[in-house]
Amino acid sequence: MFDLIILGAGPAGITAGIYAERKKMNFLVITGDVGGQTNWTRNIENYTGFHIISGGDLVKRFREHLVKYNVEVKEGELATGLKKEGDVITVITGKGRYETKTLIIATGMAHKKLGVPGEDRLIGKGVAYCATCDAPVYSGVDVAVVGGGNSALDAVLQLVNIARQIYLIDVDPALRADPVMVKKAKESDKVTIFHNAVVKEIRGEKFVNGMQIEQNGRLRELNVEGIFIEVGWKPAADFVGELVARGRHGEIFVNCGSETDVPGIFAAGDVSSVPAKQIIVAAGEGAKAALAAYNYLERK
Repeated sequence: MFDLIILGAGPAGITAGIYAERKKMNFLVITGDVGGQTNWTRNIENYTGFHIISGGDLVKRFREHLVKYNVEVKEGELATGLKKEGDVITVITGKGRYETKTLIIATGMAHKKLGVPGEDRLIGKGVAYCATCDAPVYSGVDVAVVGGGNSALDAVLQLVNIARQIYLIDVDPALRADPVMVKKAKESDKVTIFHNAVVKEIRGEKFVNGMQIEQNGRLRELNVEGIFIEVGWKPAADFVGELVARGRHGEIFVNCGSETDVPGIFAAGDVSSVPAKQIIVAAGEGAKAALAAYNYLERK
């Protein structure tokens, strides 16, 4: 029986773990990986204390902090379900069951998919969701990026230095990314933008070799070897079922004290209803959640 289990080890979960250790709680961190979305972020220019730092380097600092505090992390393990009976919360994973008095859900966000033919079948075979991770594989070939926000434009700007030609497929009539990113993309002769366009199918047998898009009612074929899907994120919280209250997008509702509507269960970071999805905000929310869990146990 743990005092606390923390699900997730992105900025929120890591910070919650550090604060829990400082409070000498008996706790465990369960996570698929350490760093979460930060691993996929190229450069971070708004994290206090660093003028600029890559996502990978910041995650390295996070991991060093966990090691310094001897935080126990079960990496490569994901929650698949939750139960609460009386004061006991049971976390179910693909590898076992764990009981705890309090729980912090800090599982972050998951990539949204297009839901078109060929997408699932060709994941890792030309379909990718992380330009930071996979862009170097597509050196000198034609690729597509699907989306029109900051994530999509960040992928485009990374690929400009790697790919031969980049097609940007955007469902809206105008890009929604920061103006400075849009300006850089439009200035590159490698980038072709298709507005008011949707992906109809991703093609290929063993690997991606093309895609079909529809623009203003007209079908068009694009010969590409890589497709980066950057159409947004959704809270990674399906495993909670109906145990805690969630919003229409799946986010877990919390109050200003990181509390859900279920006593003893807290949420922090991008999985929660806190509106600003920023690394530094997630870290702060993780600290709040750990302190709230500690205070809850003290009151009990």
